[in-house]
Amino acid sequence: MIPTESGSGTERVDTGAGVARITWLPARSARLVLAAGHGAGGGIEARDLQALAAVLPARGVSVALVEQPWRVAGKKVAPAPRTLDTGWQGVWPALRAPGLPVVAGGRSAGARVACRTAAGLGAHAVLALSFPLHPPGRPERSRADELLGTRVPTLVVQGGRDPFGRPAEFPPGEHRLVEVPHGDHGFAVPKKAPLTQDQALDVLTGAVADWLDGLP
Repeated sequence: MIPTESGSGTERVDTGAGVARITWLPARSARLVLAAGHGAGGGIEARDLQALAAVLPARGVSVALVEQPWRVAGKKVAPAPRTLDTGWQGVWPALRAPGLPVVAGGRSAGARVACRTAAGLGAHAVLALSFPLHPPGRPERSRADELLGTRVPTLVVQGGRDPFGRPAEFPPGEHRLVEVPHGDHGFAVPKKAPLTQDQALDVLTGAVADWLDGLP
């Protein structure tokens, strides 16, 4: 069941990888849906996903936080990328049910899923949070092809000290890249940083909201 404008709600969806769960944060007079998947090491409680869910509905964007089947089932380890893609593809009809353009998004492993599947699913755009360009310390194992192959407008938001890929390491391409200064892979900033944690998240949410506002 898709919630009305009056409040959020959850929806369980059968996919080829098991049962996924969508938490809806609807906007009044919504013009877009941002679907956001989590990473391999956590769920939708991640600070960046929660920050977006708190801000975007007031900007006319409904947020759908997607929990992959392995997470819903209580498992501790994420499955192979192909299985993650299957789970994401399985929730897509529910994400499109409101009849609005859907921006495919996610953090870390969820960003990779969004990039890999965007063209095939007809995503309106892609939001990649903390895109894991390579494993820490292994820049030769680049995943740039996934990011460069979305074929739709793409925004990357990356922490300035992310060990999975600092902003300067990203290759040129059609995507837009925004840096969250001093942020790590979870956008946490050190206590001695010249900006607070709240300010770092404001950089993230402001960049995402402005980019979404500019989409056709």
